[in-house]
Amino acid sequence: MALWNTDTIRDVAESVGIADLNEDVAKNLSMDVEYRLHQVLQEALKFMRHSKRTTLGTSDITHALRVLNVEPLYGYESTKPLKFCEASLGHAKPIFYVEDDEVDFEKLINAPLPKVPREVTFTAHWLAIEGVQPAIPQNPTPMEAARLSETTPKGSNSTSLAATAGNSENVAVKPLVKHILSKELQLYFERVCTAVLDEHNEALRTAGLSSLRNDPGLHQLLPYFLQFIAEKVTHTLRNLFVLGQMMELAHALLENESLFIEPYIASIVPPILTCLVGRRLGNNPSSPDHYQLRDFAASLIKLICKRFGDTSHTLRPRLTRTCLKHFLDPAKPFGTHYGALNGLAAIGGKEAVRALVVPNLELYDKILKNAMEEGGAKEKDAQILVSAILNVLKLLETEEGANGFGPGVNGKMQMNEETKARLMKKVGEVVGGRIWAEGKEKTVLAVLGANV
Repeated sequence: MALWNTDTIRDVAESVGIADLNEDVAKNLSMDVEYRLHQVLQEALKFMRHSKRTTLGTSDITHALRVLNVEPLYGYESTKPLKFCEASLGHAKPIFYVEDDEVDFEKLINAPLPKVPREVTFTAHWLAIEGVQPAIPQNPTPMEAARLSETTPKGSNSTSLAATAGNSENVAVKPLVKHILSKELQLYFERVCTAVLDEHNEALRTAGLSSLRNDPGLHQLLPYFLQFIAEKVTHTLRNLFVLGQMMELAHALLENESLFIEPYIASIVPPILTCLVGRRLGNNPSSPDHYQLRDFAASLIKLICKRFGDTSHTLRPRLTRTCLKHFLDPAKPFGTHYGALNGLAAIGGKEAVRALVVPNLELYDKILKNAMEEGGAKEKDAQILVSAILNVLKLLETEEGANGFGPGVNGKMQMNEETKARLMKKVGEVVGGRIWAEGKEKTVLAVLGANV
């Protein structure tokens, strides 16, 4: 049974024209009213507690109604205490109501209208971006910052960038970043992008890339060039010329010593990885031209790891995990395996080859055998991949002092059938047979002596 009186429900129903209200309907409505009241009071109590008060006010009820998406009550003020009066109607339960104050109608009309209170609003702005204060109305202008630096005594605490930069007088604050590109920079960006993609004018391409390598004033255009690289790589995977030029463009930006590229590594790596381990690059999948692009992309990955691998501790592990995943996926084409293999060698050097490549060559031998038996374009790709494996295994040749095979004659390894069998077991028959046929004793020694 609901605590809310059903008689009140019937009175309200009669006021809206419903004469005979069913008893069950009245009970259900009274329970719903009771639930809604509890809900409003709970929300209002939250506002009261957050306001550090112990008395519930009408403002708390108003806020609770707004939170519950209900039209709030008007005409009640929290600052004015409410006076409740009791009215008795015969033997019925008493009814409480708020006593209305008598107001002089003439004074009410002639009184000035109160000001409409403003809603609480919040605004946010950048105080500084990469240590540079942007020129926006909320921040002080360079002249104001210089004036503050002149009036601030040395040794005092100040929030001014000019004062904290050198804590000296007459410091001029010159913003290095402008959010609105000038017409000159826009024209430069368009001309460079056009020059880099000009397939018929090599001199123009060289001049554009040279400008990107040496110009010290390109910090504002850096995010736009990276976005341009990402868009072109994404939408022109069938055009090897465009992909190659995008890698050249990325290389030029990486070689520019005036650019602060470290915050943009997460933007520049994905396009390079696409050109490294992309499933299909170029219009003709049987053409070997895409291998040069993958080699170039591997060299860029090596450059990025060399420059930023120490500061970004997750860069090398993530790149290594990506390349290893593509190298061990038998569903990927040989082009992807080629790029992933070179990527592993570029990222981790001989340590990655010893720990990640050599242990998986025995299982990879089955894929190479199937391609050799099929012949045609797959056999050619497999031969190229075997050559790539031999090249990365050369990184282990510095491990000649490692043991793991029987004693040789005069300090040299004996190239006998036992050594050949161990080599085949280690790297598979295809790769092992190629190494043995070419007589690469140092590679055999390094592979058999690798501690894997």
